[in-house]
Amino acid sequence: MRKFNIRKVLDGLTAVSSSSSASSSSQQQQSGNRESDIPETLQSEHFQLCKTVRHGFPYQPSALAFDPVQRILAIGTRTGALRLFGRPGVECYCQHDAETTVIQLQFLINEGALVSALANTLHLWNLRQKRPAILHSLKFNRERITFCHLPFQSKWLYVGTERGNIHIVNVESFTLSGYVIMWNKAIELSSKSHPGPVVHISDNPMDEGKLLIGYESGIVVLWDLKSKKADYRYTHDEAIHSVAWHHEGKQFICSHSDGTLTIWNIKSPAKPLQTITPHGKQLKDGKKPEPCKPILKVEYKTARSGEPFIILSGGLSYDTVGRRPCLTVMHGKSTAVLEMDYSIVDFLTLCETPYPNDFQEPYAVVVLLEKDLVLIDLAQNGYPIFENPYPLNIHESPVTCCEYFADCPVDLIPALYSVGARQKRQGYSKKEWPISGGNWGLVTQSYPEIIITGHADGSIKFWDASAITLQVLYKLKTAKVFEKSRNKDDKPNTDIVDEDPYAIQIISWCPESRMLCIAGVSAHVIIYRFSKQEVTTEVIPMLEVRLLYEINDVESPDAEQAPPLPTPGTGSNPQSIAPQSHPSTSSSSSDGLRDNVPCLKIKSSPLKQSAGYQIELVIQLVWVSGEPPQQITSLAVNSAYGLVVFGNCNGIAMVDYLQKTVLLNFGTIELYGSNDPYRREPRSPRKSRQPSGGLCDINEGTTVPEDRCKSPTSDVRDNSFSRSRSSSVTSIDKESREAISALHFCETFTRKADTSLSPCLWVGTTLGTVLVIVLNLAPGGEQRLIQPVVPPSGTILRLKGAILRMAFLDTTGSIVPPAYEPWREHNVSEDKDEKDKLKKRRPVSVSPSSSSQEISENQYAVICSEKQAKVISLPSQNCIHKQNITETSFVLRGDIVALSNSSCLACFCANGHIMTFSLPSLRPLLDVYYLPLTNMRIARTFCFTNNGQALYLVSPTEIQRITYSQETCENLQEMLGELFTPVETPEAPNRGFFKGLFGGGAQSLDREELFGESASGKASRSLAQHIPGPGGIEGVKGSASGVTGELARARIALDERGQKLGELDERTAAMLSSAESFSKHAHEMMMKYKDKKWYHF
Repeated sequence: MRKFNIRKVLDGLTAVSSSSSASSSSQQQQSGNRESDIPETLQSEHFQLCKTVRHGFPYQPSALAFDPVQRILAIGTRTGALRLFGRPGVECYCQHDAETTVIQLQFLINEGALVSALANTLHLWNLRQKRPAILHSLKFNRERITFCHLPFQSKWLYVGTERGNIHIVNVESFTLSGYVIMWNKAIELSSKSHPGPVVHISDNPMDEGKLLIGYESGIVVLWDLKSKKADYRYTHDEAIHSVAWHHEGKQFICSHSDGTLTIWNIKSPAKPLQTITPHGKQLKDGKKPEPCKPILKVEYKTARSGEPFIILSGGLSYDTVGRRPCLTVMHGKSTAVLEMDYSIVDFLTLCETPYPNDFQEPYAVVVLLEKDLVLIDLAQNGYPIFENPYPLNIHESPVTCCEYFADCPVDLIPALYSVGARQKRQGYSKKEWPISGGNWGLVTQSYPEIIITGHADGSIKFWDASAITLQVLYKLKTAKVFEKSRNKDDKPNTDIVDEDPYAIQIISWCPESRMLCIAGVSAHVIIYRFSKQEVTTEVIPMLEVRLLYEINDVESPDAEQAPPLPTPGTGSNPQSIAPQSHPSTSSSSSDGLRDNVPCLKIKSSPLKQSAGYQIELVIQLVWVSGEPPQQITSLAVNSAYGLVVFGNCNGIAMVDYLQKTVLLNFGTIELYGSNDPYRREPRSPRKSRQPSGGLCDINEGTTVPEDRCKSPTSDVRDNSFSRSRSSSVTSIDKESREAISALHFCETFTRKADTSLSPCLWVGTTLGTVLVIVLNLAPGGEQRLIQPVVPPSGTILRLKGAILRMAFLDTTGSIVPPAYEPWREHNVSEDKDEKDKLKKRRPVSVSPSSSSQEISENQYAVICSEKQAKVISLPSQNCIHKQNITETSFVLRGDIVALSNSSCLACFCANGHIMTFSLPSLRPLLDVYYLPLTNMRIARTFCFTNNGQALYLVSPTEIQRITYSQETCENLQEMLGELFTPVETPEAPNRGFFKGLFGGGAQSLDREELFGESASGKASRSLAQHIPGPGGIEGVKGSASGVTGELARARIALDERGQKLGELDERTAAMLSSAESFSKHAHEMMMKYKDKKWYHF
C-alpha cells in the first residue's frame, strides 16, 4: 500500500506523523519493532458465522397449534416463519423457503412431527432433532389449501381447498391418495351455486367413518367415507367461520358471520337445535337480535363435572365502537367477556386428554394475539392469566436502540434481578405454566451476558442473555422525570418531535461502576446511579446547555471584522447557565424568537425513586434564537472522572455530574482551533470568555485560539454528510455540519514526547477527524470536587468517512478499557459518606500500565470509520496499519471486541457483509455476505460484543442473535434444547361393558383399506408434486449431530416399538463410515419396516 501523507489533509498540523503506511517496510524502525512484539493468535479458522437463537414475539402471527401430550406450542407467521415453544428456555425458530403466510399448523400428536400448510404447499417437519427440518413437501399445482385436519393417531391428513374439494395425504410417504371428495358430489342439489372454500373438516368423535365438512357459504355436510356419499346436509343463511363437535358426536356447533352460534343435532338437518347471539341485544316482541360482528372461531369443550364450555372470539355488537377485541367464555349460565390488548389471531383450548371422544376437561385457553401470547386459567374464578415466562414483550414499546454486553461482572445480573423482582405484577394464576415440553440444552458458556434495549416510550429494559436464553431483569422508565401533557392542546410548542418525545437514542453504560447514561430524542441526557435503596428526590438536579454553531467564509472581505453587537445567543456569557433545579422560565430572546427553552418540562414535585437506577442529573439542550436543539449523536460517561460528554452536529459539551456544572461547551470547529482544514472561522469572535458552570482557565496550547464562538443549531444529523461549507449561517446546508460521531475516555499518551499516561477524551467526527481533549484532573480527594477538568485540544488524524469507534490496545494486544470507579452504595449515612469521600474521586485504571508508564510501554489506538480502519502507535503517533474496509458501501457498526484471549475489529456493512480483522495488523479474517440493509431498524440495533456474539432486531418484535466464533458454532448443538422427549401416550377412554356389548362408543375405521392405493388407486400426477426435504434421509449428511447421533435416535425409536436391534447393529460400522452408505441402508430399513411408524426411518 502506498504512503499516505496526512499533512496534505491537515494543514500545518504538528500533532501527527508526517506519513503512515500499512506495510511494516515503510514504518519507522521503532514502530516495526513494536509490531513484531505483539503476537496475533486469531486466525481465519477461529471465525464462522451462524445464527444462534431468535428471541421475542413471532412477528405477524397467523397460525397456532399445540401438542397436548408433548406440551409443545407452535406459531406460524405471515412471513413463513415457524416458532416452537416448550418449557421456559426451550425455544426454536425455523423458516420456510417461501416467505408466505402459514395458513395452518397440525401436530402429529406425540410423534415428534408437525405439518405446516402454506397457500399451495404442505410441509412435514421433523421435531426429533434440535434444529427441526423439513422431511417432505407436497406442492398442489391447481388448488390452494384452506383447511387441514389430522385425526389423532392417524396417518391420513384431510386437506380442504379453495375450490371446495378434499384431498387425502399419507403423512408417512407424503403422497396423495386416489380418494377425493369433490364439492359437487358433497352438496349435490342442496345448493344451486358453489359452496365456497372448505373452512372446516373433522371426523365424528364417535365414528371415524363420518366426516363433517364445513363450507364458507353456510353449508355443512356429514360425509360417509365408506359409502362415499353424504348422510346429511345442514344449510344456514349466514356464512360459516368455524365448526366444533360435542365429544359425544351427536351435536356440533357453528359460528357465523352475523355473530350467531347455531347448535345442530346430526340427525336433524332441517333446522338448528338452538341459535345463540352471545353479544346481541334481545329485542322485545320476539324479534331477532340485531346482527353482530362475525364470530371467527368457536370451541365446544365438555367436563365430567359441570357444564360444558363454549369459547369464542369476535361476535361483539356493531355499536361497541372503540371496544377492544374480546374472548368470550360461556360456562353454563355465566358469560365472561375477556378484553385483549390486540386483535385475536387464533386461540386453542388446552384439555387433559388428546382423545376427542372423551370428556375434554379444559384447563386453559391459549390466545394468540397480533402482538402477544396470553394463557387464561379456566379452572380459577375470574379466569386469571398465567405469567408468561417467555421473553415476548421486547416490543411492549417499539425498540429504538440496543446494546449488548458479554462477560459482565458476575454480581450484575443478581443485582438487577433483585431490584427488578419488586416490579412484577400481581394477580397471576398460581398454577405452573402449562406449556412445559422439551428439555434444556447443556450450558457450555459460563460468562454473564446482558442486553439493554431502549424504547420509544423512554423505557429501558435490562435482559439476562446468558447461555442463549433471554429473561427480563429490570425495567427503567426515564419519562417519569418529565411532566406529561394531559391532552394535545396542552402539548408545549417546544417539542422537536411530534410523537414519542421520550424515545431513547443512545445508551452509554459502565457495567463495573453501574453508571448509566441515556440520550433521548428531545435532545436530553439523563445520568443514573444504581442503588439498592429507595429514595425520594425533593428537587430533580438539572442543567440546561446551549450548543451553538456559526461560521463565516474566509474569502469574505468582512470576515475579520466582528459585528458591533453579538448575535442572539452568542454574548460574552456563552453558557449563561448556573446549575438549575427547576425548568427554565426564559422563553424568548430580545427579538421575540424562542430562546433558552428546553423541549421537555421537568417535574417540580418530589420524585419517589425505587431501588434500581436513580437520577443523578438531567441535562437538556435548549432552543437558541428560534432554532430547536439538535438531536444528540454521540454520548459517553466515565465514573472515574465523574464526567459525561455528548455531541451533536453543533458541537460538544462536557458536564461534571458530581458538581452539576458544564466544563466544556465547544462548537465543532472550535476543537480544531487554527488547524481547521476547512478554514471555517467564527462569525462573532468573542473577546472574553466568562467561566460559567465551573469552566476555568483553559490551557490552550498553540492549537487553540483565544476567541471562540457558538451559533444557531440545525436539523438532525443524517447518515451522509456533505463536505461543502457555506458562506453564511442562513444559506448553510444543514446536513453538511460536522457532527460528533464517536467519543471515548481513556488514559493514554497525548503528545509525542509524553512518557506517562494522561486521562483524555478522544473525539471522532462525521468528517473523519479524530481530535483529543486532555483532562487535567486534580489528584484524588477533596480537590477534585473544587478544581474542574481543564481541556486543551488538538487534532490527531483523519480517516475516510465518519468515525464510528475508537479503542486502545496494550503491548500484549489486549483491549485497554476506560478507567472506572467500582460500584458502591451511595445512599448511605452521612458519616460513612464522609469517610469515603477521599476514595470517591480516585479513578481506578484497568490498564495494566501505571500512570508513570515509560515510553517503552507504548499503546495502540484502533480507530474505525465508515470506510476504513487505522492502528496508531502511541506516543509516536505513527499509523502502523491501515485497512480500507469498503469502497462501494459503508460500515454501519464497528466494534473492537475481545475473543479467545485476543482482540479483533468486527464490522457490519450496509451491503450485508460481516467482516472481522485482526489487531493490530488489521488482517482480514472473516468476510461473509449475511444480511443486506433492508431498513433502518437493523442499522439502529446491530451490535457486536465480546466472545464472538452479536445481535440485531430482525423484526419489530424479535431479536436475532448470531455468533462469528467457530467455537460457539461447534458448541451450539449441545446448547440448544430438545423439543421432543419420549412420553407415554395416555390410555384411550374405556368404552364400558354395555357400550361394547350393544355397539355404542367410538367406531373405528380402517383408513388404510379406504385410502390405500389398492382401494382408491393413485392420485393424478398433475394434481400435486412431492418434494423431498433436507430433513429426510437425504439430509443426514448435513446433520450437525452427525451419524452417531442419528444412530442413537434410531435405536431409541426402535426400543419404543419393541423391535430387535440386530439388523441395526450390523450396519453401525457402515453408517459411521460415510453418510452415503447410511442413506442407502436407512432406505432399505424403511422399505423393510414400511408398516411401522414413519419416524423410525
